[in-house]
Order: sequence, then C-alpha cells, then structure tokens
Amino acid sequence: MPPFRRRGNKIKGVQLTLMVVGASGTGRTTFVNTLCESDVLSHKVCDTPQEAHAEEGIRIKGHNVELEEEGVRIALTIVDTPGFGDNIDNEFSFQEIVNYLERQYDDILAEQSRIKRNPRFKDSRVHALLYFIPPTGHALREMDVVLMQRLSPRVNVIPVIGRADSMTVGELRAFKKRIMEDISFHDIPIYNFPYDVEEDDEETIEENTELRNLLPFAIIGSEEEIDIDGEPVRARVYPWGVAEVDNPKHSDFGKLRSAILSTHLNDLKTLTEDVLYETYRTEKLSRGGNSDMRDSSILPEELATQSVRLKEEQLRREEEKLREIELRVQREINERRQELLAKEEALRHLESRLQAQGQNSPY
Repeated sequence: MPPFRRRGNKIKGVQLTLMVVGASGTGRTTFVNTLCESDVLSHKVCDTPQEAHAEEGIRIKGHNVELEEEGVRIALTIVDTPGFGDNIDNEFSFQEIVNYLERQYDDILAEQSRIKRNPRFKDSRVHALLYFIPPTGHALREMDVVLMQRLSPRVNVIPVIGRADSMTVGELRAFKKRIMEDISFHDIPIYNFPYDVEEDDEETIEENTELRNLLPFAIIGSEEEIDIDGEPVRARVYPWGVAEVDNPKHSDFGKLRSAILSTHLNDLKTLTEDVLYETYRTEKLSRGGNSDMRDSSILPEELATQSVRLKEEQLRREEEKLREIELRVQREINERRQELLAKEEALRHLESRLQAQGQNSPY
C-alpha cells in the first residue's frame, strides 16, 4: 500500500463498514460481539448430529451498530460471512466475497455518474476486512493465501489470529513470525499501517511501527465478565487461570479496536476512496465494463459521457488538493516573513538603544 498520513477524527460522527471473514470456530462471532459489547451475531448451533456436517454455503449479511469511541459517534456496519471455509471446495465462497466488494463499488460508481444524485444514497463500501487465521501454530494454508491475494486489491485486509489464547507465548510469537514471512513471500498487500518517514511526525511513525510489529493481531474475545479486584473484566476463565481480553499481555484486542475505530479509521476510509476504489473505477472504465451496472435506470446518454465526467471530477479533486497545498505554502511564507520582519524590527530597536547608550556615555 502507498503511504498515507494519518488524520485525526475531528468530526461528530462517522460511518465505517467492517467485514469479518473466517471459518467456523476461529472466534469471528465472539470477536464481533466483544467489539460491539452486545450480541450482534448469533453463534452457530447444530441441534442434531445429522445437521452437523451439512454444508450450507456462504451467506453475506450486514448488521448495523451504533458505537461511541473517544467521544466520536460511529455508525458501524458489520458484514458477516457465515459459512465461509466450511465447504470442501471454497472457490464459490471466494468469488461471492469478491463480488460483494465489487458490487459496493459498482453502486457508488453508478451514483457518481448521475446528473442528479440521490441525497439519501448510502455509501456501503467496505473499509476494512478482518481475516481470521486458525491458530494452527504452523503456517498459512493455501486457502488463506489465495483468499488474501484475491481480496487485497479490493479491500484493506488485516490478518488476525483467532482464539490466540490456545497457544503459548512462544508458539504465538513463532506463528506470527511465520505468517508475516508467508505474506511477504507471496507478496500479499495487506494493510500494514503505512507511514511516510518524510511526511509523518515521530509520534505517528512510532505508533504505526508498533502496530505493524503486532501483525497479525492475536485476538481473544469474551462475551462474559468476571470480577477481578472488585472490577468487572472481560475474560475467559480456564482451569489454569484467566485470559483477559483487554490486557495487552494477553491479547492484542485493545490495540486492534483502537486502530480500526479511532486512530486509523480515517486512513482506512481514505485508502478505500483514493486507492482501492479509484483503481477499480479505472479498471472498470478501461474495460468499458459499465454494461453490467446494477442500476438500469441510468440513461444511455449518461453512460456515454460517464468516463469524461469521472475524469473531470478526479481532475477537480486534484486541483483542489493543489490549491490547498499552494495556500498552505503561501501561508507559511507569510508567517515566516512576519517573523523575519519582527526580528528585524527588534534588531533595529536594539541598535538604536545601543547607539543612544553610546552617545550618552561619558567615555
């Protein structure tokens, strides 16, 4: 991913769409319920042995949740993918997820192509995808590699290890290292908390470096609270002890939650808008692939001039960015000029005082 500067969330409310993908038993459902602090997703229940082995296939579902993070209201949409990875052949599941991501891009491409846009249109593009890797302790499976390779060009993929408390500290450290080696070897462009050493400040670089070193995030989830020293704590209780969800020594949950809901939320949205969507839009228009747009109400005249309007809009955005840069540079020059004039005035005043003192001196 190209580097983007992290921007703060200085806004009253924001919309975020998060997709979660992982096979049954990787902790996907528990993580979402822990993240949202409510029963957003239902756990899979197999009532009879006759149904336990049934392959139902993938079903993509959206769930809307209202959250608040550090005073910012977040309209969060969780896109769940129950049934993924449960079949012998998962090719259909791969394609269904890709199709879903591209349909959201198609919808906004069609909306942007209208002369008169719908003021109630909802942008449903997925800003981040958490991919749950089973805690095998070995390496990425072929299915893991293929899925992330297919999805990374369309969405910000963040790999996580579900049920990380099933591994020892040493096993987890080695597993993380091997996963990142596999991702590097297969050249999978995951979201790795990018930064620019020339543009970003030291705090941003340090924070992003720390988060990058945590990849893939080791996650523990719990929908229950226990009492520890008189305080309610989300944790998992075992015969050997307690694994606390929000304890950084036990889990990366807190760091991941803060990143996606606060510190890097705008980065994820910016990359989706300016890189992933723009790449898809360019590919779509270069193929002339607008005939399969899902909104058939677009007039032929609109489709004929769609490419020109989109290019004009892109040029307009680039011109606005250049004007902003020009104004910022001009403002900085004016500030420096004022500082220089003030220093010159102070120097002249000092010289005048010294001359006056020299004239009044009896020597």
